[in-house]
Amino acid sequence: MISIRIMTYNVSNCAGFDGRSQPDRIAGVIGQSAPDIVALQQIDVQTGDLSRLADKLGMHSYGAPETSANAFLSYYPLKSVRNHDLGDGGRCQRADLDHNGQRLHLFNVCLTTEPEKRRRQISTLLGPDFLGSSTLCCPILVLGDFADFWWGAGNMILNLGLKRIRSPFFRGTYPALLPLFGRDRAYIGQDLKLLDAKVIYSLVSYKASRHLPLILTIQASDNRIYLRNQKKIQAPGKLEVAHG
Repeated sequence: MISIRIMTYNVSNCAGFDGRSQPDRIAGVIGQSAPDIVALQQIDVQTGDLSRLADKLGMHSYGAPETSANAFLSYYPLKSVRNHDLGDGGRCQRADLDHNGQRLHLFNVCLTTEPEKRRRQISTLLGPDFLGSSTLCCPILVLGDFADFWWGAGNMILNLGLKRIRSPFFRGTYPALLPLFGRDRAYIGQDLKLLDAKVIYSLVSYKASRHLPLILTIQASDNRIYLRNQKKIQAPGKLEVAHG
């Protein structure tokens, strides 16, 4: 089995509530938390912010040349990295982590706050081209900014497709100065074990972005066991949601 620390972080184009774009503040928040992999949302790749973060942290970077894009930073090489349009401004970046002979499917998502658009994006995400694909043969981790404030359009679909685990205490990630909403979260497959989950509360994280980062420590089952179990079932099981 492998254990990894993975962070999801909407960096708001590296600008906090003071309006100043300072990638070094984002790098400081990530560096203090020491994740193995970071799933970023709203990173401006064209300005060189992603490359700057990667150089400062000594990590590999994977991102499309866009403004407000999704991207990965990783100490481990990622394979089959693809960027997808979920429609209506929603984004999904998919990658595979191969580490010590084991594979993990990663989905980095950023949805929109408009209810009807978000509902359609969730339907697409759960469809046959993404989480419902028959090509997913190893454990799955879905994380990012799900852009919801209260129970609304799309949440019924989301919770039917993804099983939610309740944390003992609610931990919000947005807005950073008064984190009331758990917009940033992660869904883990049944063959992943959640060892730890926490929101990073610090003076720097309050200033660096409009979101606070969520960091998880997860443990993946041996792929040989997973593949053997998959032969016994016709459809993938539900995923479980983790938040700080």
